[in-house]
Amino acid sequence: MFNPATSDGIDRAIAKAKDAQLEWAKTTWVQRRRVLKTMLRYILRNQDAIATVACLDSGKTKVDASFGEILVTAEKLKWTIQHGEQALRPEKRPSNFLMMYKHNEVRWEPLGVVAACVSWNYPFHNLIGPILSTLFTGSAIIVKASERTAWSSQYFTSIARASLAACGHSPQLVQSIVCWPQTANHLTSHPDISHITFIGSRPVAHSVCASAAKSLTPVCVELGGKDPAIILDDVKNLPKVASILMRGVFQSAGQNCIGIERIIALRTVYPQLVSLLETRIQTLRLGSSLEDPEVDVGAMVSADSFPRLEGLIAEAVSQGARLLIGGKRYPHSTYPKGHYFSPTLLVDVLPSMAIAQEECFGPICLLMRADSLSSAITLANSTMYALGASVFGSSTKDLNTVVTNVKAGMVSVNDFAVYYAVQLPFGGVGGSGYGRFAGEEGLRAICNTKSVCRDRFPAWISTAIPNAVDYPIKNAGRAWEVCMGVVGLGYGERVGERMSALWKIMSNS
Repeated sequence: MFNPATSDGIDRAIAKAKDAQLEWAKTTWVQRRRVLKTMLRYILRNQDAIATVACLDSGKTKVDASFGEILVTAEKLKWTIQHGEQALRPEKRPSNFLMMYKHNEVRWEPLGVVAACVSWNYPFHNLIGPILSTLFTGSAIIVKASERTAWSSQYFTSIARASLAACGHSPQLVQSIVCWPQTANHLTSHPDISHITFIGSRPVAHSVCASAAKSLTPVCVELGGKDPAIILDDVKNLPKVASILMRGVFQSAGQNCIGIERIIALRTVYPQLVSLLETRIQTLRLGSSLEDPEVDVGAMVSADSFPRLEGLIAEAVSQGARLLIGGKRYPHSTYPKGHYFSPTLLVDVLPSMAIAQEECFGPICLLMRADSLSSAITLANSTMYALGASVFGSSTKDLNTVVTNVKAGMVSVNDFAVYYAVQLPFGGVGGSGYGRFAGEEGLRAICNTKSVCRDRFPAWISTAIPNAVDYPIKNAGRAWEVCMGVVGLGYGERVGERMSALWKIMSNS
């Protein structure tokens, strides 16, 4: 049970955050790091409790919670503690000949109050991630958690709020709300919200962006993916690669925006890979890892997608694909009300099939055969999505060819999703959204980017308007000659051109 927020409740939450941010913006890097270190310390000491809560609310296994919730959150905290200040320090920028007497810099300053509308598939990480980044920039945040994980969001939010309070700062900097979709527009169009991070589906993103446009609020949009993993014929240690693919496909029962949705293998390695994966997938065990530690795949957050998944699989089979394992919902004898879908292996899939184009977001291993490197890349680029991608092989030339030509915001070479484990900027292009969070780019994206230009030697030299172009202009002809002289002095290609331009300025001033 939860009490959904109303429009008035959202207004009150924003007002509290706005008031608290005024003092928070004055804090030092040392003070902000202390809060993040407190959060990290709590997380490291309470991993079991955090994983258990995530499992109870989302159905995932504890191993999935460790990898997808705790490890990546600890990394994000550690990276921000170690590198956040460097990312947000004022940065010097080059000048030019005309402005050589100026000092130029870019600053990243707090925006005020920002918002994050986050998805249910990673209830801990997706909620805590925007919070810790926002706090480090000096802003406050309103987090709208999914109604499907409303219970866990209260506990996870309390970790951040308690860390602030323990360090002597206002917990009102972090506000967590849960509301129905019809109320969410009040948050996303609110004039006191300076930026929105949205993690979710494409249809909802359209609504969020349309709402945000009313107040001209910028939005970072992280949507779904149909991420390909390309397997080249010269790949070494195929069993090892198969293990990485299994994790990429079945992590969190496939409910992973950067999960591997398509395995594209070249002809020679294709049958070997099918055999390896078939042997392993058919032994996967479903259930609750909180009661049975031997479980491999947990429940899905709901059964809403089951008819669609079953329909996509059946349609693909009718069009020539081969279903080797699974393909339908799984009636669990111990958990008859659980939302389990059978781990599925579907091979010989063609790009014309709907299942090769639509994001499944389920425990479905889909294999496609490619005749050549170029055809593998074509297959990888055949959907509207372009979030992440992986490529496995030995030839540096071929690997680089894939990295250069695959349409994606992120690529892992001989691995899966490791770009997020080192806090590189996260996000996609095309149907997978726009904007980035994580890393230097992510921190700067939720700041006010301020350009500052000042005199380098104010006591000696500063800007003076030449008489010929000083208002009111007395002689338009002389003014024009001075203008041409200024442009020529600054951008002439040869010394003679610049000297002539300087004489033009002096003789007409």
